[in-house]
Amino acid sequence: MRAVAVPRSVLAIAAGVVLLVLAVALAVSTERSEESYRQVLRQHGGAVLDLGGSAEPQPGLQGRMVRVSGTPHVVAPPLDSDFNQQADTPLLTRNVAMFQWRELRLGSSVTYEMDWSDTPQDASRFAQMNGHINPGPFPIQARRFVSESVQLDGFTLDPALVHALPGSEPVAPDMKALPGNLAASFALHDGALVTSATPGDPRLGDLRVSWSAVPLQQVTIIARVDGDRLVAVPNADDGKGYEVNVGDSTLLDMRPDMAAQPALTWPLRVLAVLLAALGAGLLLARGAKRVDPLAAPGGGLLAVGVFAAMPWLGGSAVAVAAWFMVALAGLGLLLWRRRASRR
Repeated sequence: MRAVAVPRSVLAIAAGVVLLVLAVALAVSTERSEESYRQVLRQHGGAVLDLGGSAEPQPGLQGRMVRVSGTPHVVAPPLDSDFNQQADTPLLTRNVAMFQWRELRLGSSVTYEMDWSDTPQDASRFAQMNGHINPGPFPIQARRFVSESVQLDGFTLDPALVHALPGSEPVAPDMKALPGNLAASFALHDGALVTSATPGDPRLGDLRVSWSAVPLQQVTIIARVDGDRLVAVPNADDGKGYEVNVGDSTLLDMRPDMAAQPALTWPLRVLAVLLAALGAGLLLARGAKRVDPLAAPGGGLLAVGVFAAMPWLGGSAVAVAAWFMVALAGLGLLLWRRRASRR
């Protein structure tokens, strides 16, 4: 049997379609990857510049997200002025508990015991109130005391970042620093102050006051530079606008979703336009050997511009507008060449 000859025009059309499909697929894939990465940046507050340790404020860093690692330095230790307790820590916490009745339920069985609790136990909700009445609100409240100045390398930490510093360790109260009236009311027992007449045998209503502190340890912080301060990004999509980790954590450890940053974005865009232009040229050719050198780029820009804008819909209006401008430029070039060919 003799082989059936395929017209060159049919081969050109098939090749043009294949090239256009490849160009569109490449353009959509490239823009989808870029949009996904930009979405991650928007969620966390922007791209991060890795400063590592020994970082210092510089004019070129203003407004940028940076990664800084080191051990915080407390310039002004926080003070619990009620008890005159102070510690070299970014954040000092006063913990208060009261010895109270607690209701324990196991199925239909209800029992009562007295134990330390850091919140008032509402006895009015007990199944058996008689003999299990608690004193009520605490006369002393738990509180947190934040250092007015904490530095990490050359930057001062915003209070929101100080509150986010991790870890907790007990702080032994300084009995000598207690005001006279409190020293007469409290005794030291197991690292805490208690009002019990017999510290090892508390009674209903006795108070226990203790302190804990954020330890001075190596941390890694991602935040925005504001002058000589590190601050949280306002209105970040993740609701925080910063990251804090213990130790010298890499950017990948802290934000694994930022690892897949697209590469060669612009070369891939150019390649997509070239493939689309070649495919459009083959489809628009009026003869097997005749390709309009201006209409072909117009068709390529039109095809790539329309499809490349789609991944950005609902995301970046600027990117959508830019690609539609590319598509309009391609359409304009096609219309101009068509009008010129009729003359």
